[in-house]
Amino acid sequence: MIAITGGTLITMTGENYCPGTLLINKGKIVAVGLKVELEPETEVIDATGKIIMPGLVDAHCHLGIAEEIYRVEGDDTNEHTDPVTPHLRALDAINPQDQGFHDAILGGVTTVGVGPGSANVIGGEHVVMKTWGRVIDRMLLRQPAGMKVAFGENPKRIYGEQKKMPATRMGTAALLRENLVKAQNYRAKLLAQGLVERDLKMEALVKVLNREMPLRAHAHRADDILTAIRIAEEFGVDLIIEHCTEGHLIVEELVIRRLPCVIGPTLISRAKVELKERTFKTPGVLASAGIPVALMTDHPVIPIQYLALCGALAVKEGMDEESAMRAITVDAAKILGVADRIGSLEPGKDADFIILSGPLFDVRSRVEAVYVNGENVLPLISA
Repeated sequence: MIAITGGTLITMTGENYCPGTLLINKGKIVAVGLKVELEPETEVIDATGKIIMPGLVDAHCHLGIAEEIYRVEGDDTNEHTDPVTPHLRALDAINPQDQGFHDAILGGVTTVGVGPGSANVIGGEHVVMKTWGRVIDRMLLRQPAGMKVAFGENPKRIYGEQKKMPATRMGTAALLRENLVKAQNYRAKLLAQGLVERDLKMEALVKVLNREMPLRAHAHRADDILTAIRIAEEFGVDLIIEHCTEGHLIVEELVIRRLPCVIGPTLISRAKVELKERTFKTPGVLASAGIPVALMTDHPVIPIQYLALCGALAVKEGMDEESAMRAITVDAAKILGVADRIGSLEPGKDADFIILSGPLFDVRSRVEAVYVNGENVLPLISA
């Protein structure tokens, strides 16, 4: 057993302890509190004056798919040969040897949601995984974790240039609806006949219809967000809004439905029209209205090690500090569907946590230890 003692424990459960003790064993959290009874053979690590908190969670990025070199050799983000590719799996393109995983650890990010890019109307399956490991199949927390769909500029630009559908927002919505109807028919045949010729595209979309995973909708503009909502409600499927750049313009619509929103990337220029309303005020506006909020880097758009900085800038623009911390820990884990494993310091959960020299949102604070499955992996990448 290992006990981290003497520091301030920020559990993300509403209970903090100073000085507190975090007891871990075999990769799991055993106990958290002010007074934890330790067995004689327990290894004790003194964290006096430090902050101990859950490992950070980046709810949306392209880590290991858009590799650091970011040329054709390391760019597997978009299969822009077909606008409808629900059978693609991010799992099959992620390179855990990518330098970005090292950067994630350096920044205290221990869990990521990774998905295909936004070139296609239906892009494929997201995955949730840890950032430490060499074999991706052993790093997984949830597979599949969502179906990427994209609204707005990207699909119409990519396929409009190829003289293919969609060339308009109407075409994007129509293609998505058409394929969800096909999936409904495929599911009906399965139920009626028991066995039909396998169709990997339809199998993936049936998981969405059965609510085994949500649609994860790339949508910046308010009208695109509302189109995603309209289609999700038509087919009775779960929905997460990704980017949500203009979410602050339609707060009432999001509040009614309590739709989870993963906001960002915001630490960038207004590089395209869809980003003209981007502001770090959006996360705070939505969170204060009771909407479930997580933050993203969209790595490599924002380097993943700056996830905490994005939280700090949201606080600067009015977001409650506790809400900002939740948006990159426990609330992000809830949105990703893995809060039973990570996101807070509670007995039974994975021993994924970080030790900081000071407050998370103080840019002078250093990440001094990063534990994944109970092992401090920071020295392993820093050597």
